[in-house]
Amino acid sequence: MGLKYRDGVILIVDKRISSKLVIADSIEKMYQIDDHIGITTSGLVADARQLVDRARVQCQVNRMTYGDSIAVTSLVKKMCDHKQSFTQYGGARPFGTALLIAGIDDEGIHLFETDPSGAYQSYQAGAIGRGRSAVIDHFETSWKVNMTQNAAIKLGLEALRESLEDELNSDTVEIAVVNSEGYHKLEHETTLKHLEKIS
Repeated sequence: MGLKYRDGVILIVDKRISSKLVIADSIEKMYQIDDHIGITTSGLVADARQLVDRARVQCQVNRMTYGDSIAVTSLVKKMCDHKQSFTQYGGARPFGTALLIAGIDDEGIHLFETDPSGAYQSYQAGAIGRGRSAVIDHFETSWKVNMTQNAAIKLGLEALRESLEDELNSDTVEIAVVNSEGYHKLEHETTLKHLEKIS
């Protein structure tokens, strides 16, 4: 899930683990694309990895060509054009993954949701994957403009908790922030402190 707050965007993922034998750190659902852009994925992991690599290349091409970081909207359009091209021809299947793309640039704070068809929409707060409808319902009643970073994280974790049948697993929840200082993932200890606030 992702939600905008006063100074940027919060991204939160829950790496749902099907077996206690799986090592949580081996599962990736959140990626840094450029200094100012982060992506979370839902769906086929291998497809997501291909799209993440392509997004990173697009950012580097823009930097090499124009000497500047890519606008978030431009990256979203390029990624969705690529995804849509895989729906047009026989012999190629669509990418089985949805993306939440969060970033900040000269045009402002952005949060886009894209689907396998190549469609995209901009959101104040959005979610992808299992439990999406419960998270969206929670956001529609509770999301406010100009929230602080801590309030946004608390709201996101509460929405995540509502979408699960079980308790939140502190080993599988990750939080990242995209703001004017760029993209950074919160340390595990910091994530634990935020989880304690809602328990």
